[in-house]
Amino acid sequence: MKKLIVVLAIFSATGIHAQTDTSTVEQYCEVVASQRLLSNKVTIDIDYGEARSLFQSNKVKDDSGKAKKFNTVIDALNYLGKDGWKLVNAFPISSGTDNTVYHYVFRKLFASKDALE
Repeated sequence: MKKLIVVLAIFSATGIHAQTDTSTVEQYCEVVASQRLLSNKVTIDIDYGEARSLFQSNKVKDDSGKAKKFNTVIDALNYLGKDGWKLVNAFPISSGTDNTVYHYVFRKLFASKDALE
């Protein structure tokens, strides 16, 4: 019994603590901004790289589950910036008509345990 008390006293005196995982992982997403038909607003799709079904949408949704409507691309970029995403690259892709789709690549650091899968 004395040995157990001595061992416990030594462990408590040395301040042994459980290790915590503080590693981070860099995650990327692609934002695709396209003009809405007959509107000056834009539709934002976000690709996090996960598998999804053919009918699943990548549109940003508000708290009620409806597709969020952004006034401009800058409105959408500010929305992502407030969520901690950092812009890496931006490029337009034109389809030959007047319809140009803008692509934005973002990155964000996550704790390893919170990384997107």
